[in-house]
Amino acid sequence: MGRVSMAGWKQTQCLCISPWSGLIAIAFGTALSVIAIQPVAGQETTPLGASLPSSSLSTRAQIDTQRERLFNELAEEFSQFDRLGNLVRRVSQLVKPSVIHIEAHKVQGKGASVESYDEAGSGVVLEIAGDAWVLTNRHVIHGAAIDQIVMRTCDGRKWVPERILKDPSTDVAVMKLAPSPASTRERGMRPLPSLQPVSLPPAARLADSDQVQIGDFVIAIGSPFGLSHSVTFGIMSAKGRRDLSLGEERIDLQDFFQTDAAINPGNSGGPLLNLRGEVIGLNTAIASSSGGSEGIGFAIPINMAARVAEELILHGKLRRGYLGVTLDPEFAAAELTSYPGQYASMKMSVDTTDLDTGDLKLGGARVKNVRAGSPAETARLQTGDIVLQFDGHMIEDDDHLVARVGMAPTEQPIPMVILRDGKRYRTEVTLSQMP
Repeated sequence: MGRVSMAGWKQTQCLCISPWSGLIAIAFGTALSVIAIQPVAGQETTPLGASLPSSSLSTRAQIDTQRERLFNELAEEFSQFDRLGNLVRRVSQLVKPSVIHIEAHKVQGKGASVESYDEAGSGVVLEIAGDAWVLTNRHVIHGAAIDQIVMRTCDGRKWVPERILKDPSTDVAVMKLAPSPASTRERGMRPLPSLQPVSLPPAARLADSDQVQIGDFVIAIGSPFGLSHSVTFGIMSAKGRRDLSLGEERIDLQDFFQTDAAINPGNSGGPLLNLRGEVIGLNTAIASSSGGSEGIGFAIPINMAARVAEELILHGKLRRGYLGVTLDPEFAAAELTSYPGQYASMKMSVDTTDLDTGDLKLGGARVKNVRAGSPAETARLQTGDIVLQFDGHMIEDDDHLVARVGMAPTEQPIPMVILRDGKRYRTEVTLSQMP
């Protein structure tokens, strides 16, 4: 956990100028000294308490009228922002019961070098296969025994994990939710679940994260520095951030959202929401030189995180798709301009609905080698082929194709568009499971 320092308070000198009294008041702490301003020689003055001339009253009335008009205009303009603020408040109130504060007691090292510490994180409740599961990041709970993890909802109730499943390739984990025995004893409840069923926290609603656009307003809820159920607000800054260096974590499948909503240590595993109150991502990491939020946070798209969660729960592991090719990391999409005519015709026919702006841009991943007996060989892919589209998505680079293939379903045909010798071809591939 990070250290939270209180904002220092110190006694200050305040210079307050009253425009109409003709006095300057200087406040030192709680003592107030009043210093009279002497009139300048040769100027006429109005005795204190005497009536102001009618011209002064007229000027004052004009000022008051103008101020009233400005306040009314401000109120009209504020109403537009107030509607946005009201949305944020309603989303926060609606989703908070589905957000989980996680505390994990971890132990590292062996023998004399053993180190134990507590780490706080976040999670969000999903309903999968009829049960309540907490979706979070693997790194939030990694290194903690199942009996050393405690979860809390916003109403203060404690919960424990009944079962934990993790996937290191995506940094996704799920925990089956169960009421804490300690919490039950604290409430004086008898252990008769059939007679006194425990009310589980509500499951969050999920959005289609493929529909998220750059510039969309977003809300993050989590436990920054252990401060549970904190709410921050921002926009979607970018999509498709890959090949990030995330410390000691080895995350092979990356396709992060980027947001400027404040994300700090402890936010990991918490939901990133749209203004409909739907989860669009799982807050995971930050780019920072200070260890705190600097306006660059990363979240796993919820389509990806939810698929991993379902795979873990239903199959015990993520069944990663396997294509069977080696990609050329040195390939530059700009090389496609060597086929200007063919690429222009390809751009007119390939679906581009996954692009934020609707503008077409160069992209693709070049095949360097095709493994014998692989799904790629069965689909007749060849060395030098450039994969332009996979499963309805324009491919930006080799990392993008790796992420798409890894998360794609197996044992069913998936459409592809490739460029070979300057000509565009459509084909299908049936992926197998990663060996």
